[in-house]
Parts: sequence; C-alpha cells; structure tokens
Amino acid sequence: MNGLSIVTILIIGLVNAAVGGCIGICGIAGFLLPMLYTGALGYDVTYALAMSFLAFLVSGLIGSWNYYKAGNLDISMSVKLGIGSLIGAVGGVFLQALITKSTAKTILYLVVLLSGLSILIRMWNDKRKERRVQQTEADLSEKESASTDSIVFLLILGITTGCICSLSGAGGPVLVMPLLVACGVSARIAVGVALFDSVFIAVPACAGYLSRVDWKGMLGLLALIVITHGIGVWIGSRFAGKVPVQGLKIFVAVFSVCIAIYMLI
Repeated sequence: MNGLSIVTILIIGLVNAAVGGCIGICGIAGFLLPMLYTGALGYDVTYALAMSFLAFLVSGLIGSWNYYKAGNLDISMSVKLGIGSLIGAVGGVFLQALITKSTAKTILYLVVLLSGLSILIRMWNDKRKERRVQQTEADLSEKESASTDSIVFLLILGITTGCICSLSGAGGPVLVMPLLVACGVSARIAVGVALFDSVFIAVPACAGYLSRVDWKGMLGLLALIVITHGIGVWIGSRFAGKVPVQGLKIFVAVFSVCIAIYMLI
C-alpha cells in the first residue's frame, strides 16, 4: 500500500466493511464500491473494477455459504443461473476493453442510478401490494415453477445480468435478486441465489480486470479489501433476518441516486 495515505487506507477499509455488511444483510450495495474508487478516490476504471470484483468474490463466497447453512440457497437454481452469468461476465469484460474510460464511467454511474431507483420503485410497489388482496401460496408456487425451473430462462437471465454487471461493476445481487423475486422466488432464497451467482460473475471479471493492471504492486491493498469486506459480509449475513432492512434499503437507494446524479452532472 505504498503511496497511499492513512486516510485513504481507512476509507477503503471502512467502506468495504460497511458495504459488505449491507450485502450480507439484504444483498445490495455492492455497486457503491466502484463509485467510491472512481468518484471519491479518483482511481482508473479498470483498477476500480478489479478491486470491486475481488470484494464481490469474497462477499459471494461468504454470504452464499451462510445462506446455504440457513437453508436459504437453492443449489439447482444457482448453478443454472451461474452458468449463464459466467458466460455473460466473460463477454462483459471483453466489451469493457472496447470502450473508452469516460464511456465506462458513464455506464457505471447510469447503472448505479438505475439500481437505486429500482430499489425505491420495488419498495413502493411492495407497499401497494400490501394494500391489495394477496395471491394464494399456490399461485405464487405456480408462478415460481413456471419461470425459475426453466434452464433456458435462467441461462438467458444469467447471460444478460452477468454481462451488464461485469461491464459496469454492479456486482450482481442488485440486479439478480429483484428479478428472482419478481418471478416468485422468496426474498431470502433470492438473496442467497444472487450472492452465489455473484461468484460466477466475479471470477472472470476479477481475473480479467486484474490482468490489465499492476496487481503485484497493490497486494497490500487487495489484502485489506479481502479482509475488511469479508468481515463485513460475515457479520451482515449472520444477522440477516434479525435486522430490519427497509430503512437500510432506503438509505442505500437514496444515497446511490444522489451520488450517481452528481457524478453524471
């Protein structure tokens, strides 16, 4: 970590721990990491994505393991979705090399903006549904089996989200989780599957972006990211279900929308 100030080191460590905690609790907030690196700290986009996807690899492994132990991870669904995400992630890394740095930043900020808005819209729609007559459990079960049991659907979903995430640095859960919930998957299962799916996205993305930077000269920084992010995810996922997430989601969504608009302007 030569050349980095103590303040910068503390910021990176604390933010990685905080974002990891949010991911562990509700599966969102990963997209804030590349915003931190490119916006607040001024890192090159490629460096920012390399560090972000290393963190996403850690959060995916730790978070999905804890969700699996809690019985909130559908392995069959995760593998089908993950195969598509792996293919899409490779394509996203390849596409990122073909665009300019300024375009890559713009895509990142737009994805963060849309992610924040989607969180707020989804929460608003959930409240509207609570005021109406709910579907029966049988209806929800039929809805889930009709879509998420289809390998073709899961492959297409994985390829699409994997490409978008690896190209923009969105991480995965913020896109995958709400789409699975919309297909009838329970919220807890959706978070577990999305966290496991982020591993399939992070592996090729992390390897691809690290190969384009001087990663040997930043081993200390990479170790800091792994440790602090891992601690945050572990604590967050262990307390998932015990911590009220509505306020956390609103904060992350509003904060991301404001920051994205500011960076775009």
